[in-house]
Amino acid sequence: MNKQMTQEERLDYLVEAFKADSVQYGQLATPPDQAGKRQVLRSLMNIRMPKELPEEVLRVQNEYLMGRAEEKGIVTLADFPVIREHISIWQGDITRLACDAIVNAANSQMLGCFVPMHTCIDNCIHTYAGVQLREACSRQMHKLRIQYGRDYEQPTAIPMLTDAYNLPARKVVHIVGPIVQGRLTPKLEQELADCYQNTLDLCLENGLKSVAFCCISTGVFHFPNDRAAEIAVDTVLAWLNAHEGQMDRVVFNVFKNEDFDLYERLLA
Repeated sequence: MNKQMTQEERLDYLVEAFKADSVQYGQLATPPDQAGKRQVLRSLMNIRMPKELPEEVLRVQNEYLMGRAEEKGIVTLADFPVIREHISIWQGDITRLACDAIVNAANSQMLGCFVPMHTCIDNCIHTYAGVQLREACSRQMHKLRIQYGRDYEQPTAIPMLTDAYNLPARKVVHIVGPIVQGRLTPKLEQELADCYQNTLDLCLENGLKSVAFCCISTGVFHFPNDRAAEIAVDTVLAWLNAHEGQMDRVVFNVFKNEDFDLYERLLA
């Protein structure tokens, strides 16, 4: 294989390789346009169960995803200001951030989102990290099921740390946020606070000095955005005050204008 493949050639190669890897979609027609091919590749990555890729396919996938990261534009901590006490707000795609760790709002199975092209952060992070991320999560869950039983699922607010593979970040912290299925309760609020507290503790234990939090539980888990932002800010500020000098930067990564406005007001 020519190591100087173009991104278009890598995309063509990967679409056919992932089709060949799929029992169900091996005969899928390949769209002629690049956007269509990207959708097919992402969808095939999304539905793929955790297992190893052939070495050559993995190499091309890595080159392609690193190229995609460059195309999307890598964002460093120097690209946006500190708002207050080592805290920043950044609005955009978390998979572009180059920091020690980004936080993934995971589900209790801890294997990523299997819905093709879904817009959730779990899907995005697994897509652009590459298939190694699902394998890494699966290995950790396998060990936990040996320890706790075959029906083990990751509890709420207990973080799991993996490499970030082809993302600009070094690590990914996967955490299951509380699910609101009716009225908001003090227990749910405490569980959300624990998500932030436990993630920061994990970063401290592993020498990770910068972390970007997504808006945990505010999507399909239905935690009210305004209360979630209050809990996030209060918990992070309290942790930073109790661990002075232990964290260089905490980023509240938001996607919606609504959330940006909430965090901006709370940190003013």
